[in-house]
Amino acid sequence: MNNLYEKKKYSLNDYLKFIIPSALGVLLLMFPFKYEGETTIVVALLAGKVTGGLEDILPTIVLMFITFTGIVTILYKIFKPSIIENSEFLKGIFNVSNFWTAVRIVGLVLCFLVYFQIGPEWIWSESTGGLILNDLILTLFSMFLFAGFLLPFLTDFGLLEYVGALLTPIMRPVFQLPGRSSIDCIASWVGDGTIGVALTNRQYEEGYYTAKEASIIATTFSAVSITFCLVVLNQVGLVHLFGVYYFTIVLAGIAAAIIMPKIPPLSRKSDSYYTGKKMDIGEDVPKGFTNAEWGTYLAINKAEKSINVKNFIKNGTKTVFDMWLGVLPAIMAFGTIALIIAETTPVFKWLGMPFIPILKLFQIPYVVEASQTMVVGFADMFLPSVIGASIPNEMTRFVIATVSVTQLVYLSEAGAVILGSRIPISLKDLFLIFIERTLITLPIVTLVAHIIF
Repeated sequence: MNNLYEKKKYSLNDYLKFIIPSALGVLLLMFPFKYEGETTIVVALLAGKVTGGLEDILPTIVLMFITFTGIVTILYKIFKPSIIENSEFLKGIFNVSNFWTAVRIVGLVLCFLVYFQIGPEWIWSESTGGLILNDLILTLFSMFLFAGFLLPFLTDFGLLEYVGALLTPIMRPVFQLPGRSSIDCIASWVGDGTIGVALTNRQYEEGYYTAKEASIIATTFSAVSITFCLVVLNQVGLVHLFGVYYFTIVLAGIAAAIIMPKIPPLSRKSDSYYTGKKMDIGEDVPKGFTNAEWGTYLAINKAEKSINVKNFIKNGTKTVFDMWLGVLPAIMAFGTIALIIAETTPVFKWLGMPFIPILKLFQIPYVVEASQTMVVGFADMFLPSVIGASIPNEMTRFVIATVSVTQLVYLSEAGAVILGSRIPISLKDLFLIFIERTLITLPIVTLVAHIIF
């Protein structure tokens, strides 16, 4: 291998082909800035503007997409029409298992019930189905639109290759992941967890990650954005502790990222590739190259192959429609059902009861009230802080707010996006990962809480 590559002298133009699109991707998808008093990123700001501008008709558009997906999936199952059978793109969307066909039908039914406010109020109220259709999905619909066209700036012009070559010596031994996965984490960390999942899914589909690597990244590195962390902390009235709060999240998150890949279900995921073959991600640095030189070599080569406006638009359009048609029904189904269970049944309180002796052991005040928040976050990450806000003890509220963020895989957003992606994570896997993350991060969060309170 070492004889295949020779160092080259690159012109300024060569460097700019890699640097300009990549810098644009960072600015659009990863660079936080203040806008009207709020910290945001460009893609989130654009998505918010579209959601606000189309607020009146967007639920109808979402209903049409979810209906189209459900009906066409059923028609494909029964008739196998040639227009879908002969299109790799359409077949990839509509040729799904019986389980996912059922999920899409449930999503379709729930979408109609919520949109037209049919049936019991607990289905379509603003704390259950109404929250999913009229709030979460509208934001994600717009987010997917921009992310589909803007993600290629991060993925297709050499940034992943360059960063991957630099960070593989750290990421591979510590987290069992390619260096390029660090970009997924940063995109989530400063932007939005769903962007991280979309980025991971795209890399998995293209053969850059194995099923195991994609599963680890999506459930471990698709972190909660700094902005949302601030919202959660504000809800429990502890904004003045943001510095130590975020430090605790990072500390607990790193511990979970080191441990989780080594235990089931993630440790049992396949090392196979979605495409059946591995894309060369340049982890082996040839003799005579430094990591930075090898990263530059890979990045410029990648950028050379990607400067094609027609393909850029075509692939972006495919990515957007893939997410709109494939992911939205899953979010509608899983998100609504999870919130209905959380709001109308004591299931999550029961599931939280085993945490009472653990919380007692850790000497957390108000253990019964705190235990009710430990599992309810699986439905929605914001629910623990809503429930915990009324607990009259700062230490308990701090633990609740911090653990709820480190749990990561909640069903009303990131979890449903993972389930709707090509990444091989089942609902059972997701719940096990959620519980494991809770058990790993809770002792670390508690230790910090005892130090500061």
